[in-house]
Amino acid sequence: MAESRRRVGFAVFAECLLTGVWIALASVPLVTAPAAFAAGARHLRRRVGEQAGGWREFAADVRAAARRGWLVGLAGIGALLAVWIDLRVARAGLPGGRLAAAVGIFALIAGAVTVLRAAARWEPGRTWRSLLADAARRSVRDPGGSLLLVCGIALVILGAEFLTPLAVPVLGILAAAAVAVEERARNR
Repeated sequence: MAESRRRVGFAVFAECLLTGVWIALASVPLVTAPAAFAAGARHLRRRVGEQAGGWREFAADVRAAARRGWLVGLAGIGALLAVWIDLRVARAGLPGGRLAAAVGIFALIAGAVTVLRAAARWEPGRTWRSLLADAARRSVRDPGGSLLLVCGIALVILGAEFLTPLAVPVLGILAAAAVAVEERARNR
């Protein structure tokens, strides 16, 4: 019994790492990153539910999620650019620059958590607008789950900082964390 549970756990972990590679590949155009996370989360939900699914289903999910998800990705790129500008202003020593940078970084993290939570619940046919609105409410109502996702994001960033190739498979673990946080919130 314990051996079987260990085997299943290791299989899920290995699937998370593989899913991270798929997410990284699908996120290369950057605007498809939310769609890639949504497809990765759906793939992991299928795996945990012992349903069949592989690369083809993942690719089909990326295409479906990217139909409107590219707008979310574009907004994310805009937010990153705005925070980069805020950081440049803060480094230049302009008045209010540090405050603007701090607010920008906080907003960027909150936005990333919201997108991850929305991606974790994405299903074909659901609109990103409704997913994001629901995810924003859950992010505020479930601060513990949101903090877990912030830690997951920090893990990806630190992994990329210390050993760049490590950040690729860790993306799958971040997607699994988002699925787990959403499942935890659903069961409350």
